[in-house]
Amino acid sequence: MSLDSTNHPAWAAAGLAALARADPVLHAVPLAAGPLPWRRRAPGFPGLLRAICGQQISNTAAQAIWNRLRALPGALDPAGLLALDDAALCGIGGLSRPKAAHARALAAAILEGKLRLGAIPSMTDAEAVAHLSEIRGLGRWTAQVHLLFAEDRPDIFPEGDLALAASLANLRALPARPAPRALTALAEDWAPYRSLAARLLWHHWRHVTGRPGKDPEDDG
Repeated sequence: MSLDSTNHPAWAAAGLAALARADPVLHAVPLAAGPLPWRRRAPGFPGLLRAICGQQISNTAAQAIWNRLRALPGALDPAGLLALDDAALCGIGGLSRPKAAHARALAAAILEGKLRLGAIPSMTDAEAVAHLSEIRGLGRWTAQVHLLFAEDRPDIFPEGDLALAASLANLRALPARPAPRALTALAEDWAPYRSLAARLLWHHWRHVTGRPGKDPEDDG
């Protein structure tokens, strides 16, 4: 398997080699879909804010909203975002009112010290997911995607992601998409590189659906 980038972490090449030995199905993905691109999301507040923008809407819509939101002066800083009213966040930025409330909750949690972004690198995966998920509007999937793409963690697998389930069902000719619990069990075979397995599954799903390279982390 190969990587279509030079900005990947040091462990990525070894991880891809390990997955190739462990799972011939994953090994075949870059042969059909091309080298795996190494996509990243901004760390810290901007990355988490981008994650809120992308929840439960299409990638195209999420990208359009993100482009509008990040253009607002101060929006990528917690204090700056809290200074913006709904006319800015919703009217200009394009956020729904619930997502604007979640963005403010995130900003306030950082400023109040409830969300300790500087401590996350020293946390285990489980601890980091739990810590991020405590903030209203984030949730487990958002926390996992953030850690995978913004922190370059090697062994995160967002078991609730529908595209991952659909991709694996397609690759292995399963009769239906595996439910989150079943997907978690299947992903055990890919430890300690489950993040790479997820990237490969998203890469395959983009290829088979013909979608133009949009993953949960794309900032464009």
